[in-house]
Amino acid sequence: MPEHSDTLPTKNILVVSYSQTGQLQQMVEHLTRPLQQDHTLTVETCALRPHPPFAFPWRFMRFFDTFPETVHLQAMPLGELDLKRERYDLIIIAYTVWFLSPSRPISSFFSQPQARAVLENTPVITLIGCRNMWLMAQEKMKKLLADARANLIGNIVKTDECGSAASFIATPLWMLTGKKKAASWLPEAGVSRADITDCERFGVKIRDALQENQALNERLLQNMGAVYVNEKLILSETVAHRSFYLWGKLLMAAGRVAPWLRRAMLWFYIAFLITMILTVLPVSVVLKTLFSPLLKNTIRRQKAYFAQPSGE
Repeated sequence: MPEHSDTLPTKNILVVSYSQTGQLQQMVEHLTRPLQQDHTLTVETCALRPHPPFAFPWRFMRFFDTFPETVHLQAMPLGELDLKRERYDLIIIAYTVWFLSPSRPISSFFSQPQARAVLENTPVITLIGCRNMWLMAQEKMKKLLADARANLIGNIVKTDECGSAASFIATPLWMLTGKKKAASWLPEAGVSRADITDCERFGVKIRDALQENQALNERLLQNMGAVYVNEKLILSETVAHRSFYLWGKLLMAAGRVAPWLRRAMLWFYIAFLITMILTVLPVSVVLKTLFSPLLKNTIRRQKAYFAQPSGE
């Protein structure tokens, strides 16, 4: 590590992200602002460029047709990463959740040899911006990081402010129209401005730790309210993810037979998915609520597990 001076940075940070709507990019900007302002730190950004690019707003069928490969973490081509260093003191991976999985450009990052080289034995913090379900996506992220021999030391999660029921309509309309407030009777979709700017205090904590040469480990972001685990959604996420996994496998197999067969099955799946969301998922939430007194210890263990490593 080079010696400290007024002109030579002593710590190098890499930020990897893919922001389709621009919201995640705003979160990254607030998180890294304290780091950017410190002359002893360099912050290098790597905004992923998928080929072909994903248009925003989404087209209806393109949106759903993306899910099989996303859920199964199928890598897609990315533009050149152009990382300036072989090693970094810290890597921040900012991602959104697609179908209870990391977005496909983000999961594809892990297939790049250059990415795996810089991740090995490097502390990593994940930053998530999503509607409300992120547990299964982070489980996959943990696996990707473990396979790359990276060290996950923290997780920061920001979810839509308008609540699960309203965001069920508002967020898809945002994705399909490009308008965060697609109708006058709907709340604005997305993470609130307050939560976006709140990312800055985590950047301050990271900056202070780097300035003081503290060990970057799982204690870094603890007791800061970095994540919130909604126990009512644990069962719903588990059930939905299993469905995504099985249907994704089936749709990819159908596509290998004929494109028209995949498209026909995809229409059937969309009808199935809407039915499941309107029936099975609400029932699972009710059952979870009814049995929560009997499952108190189990729920406490689940919440503690999913909140790791930052903790609630």
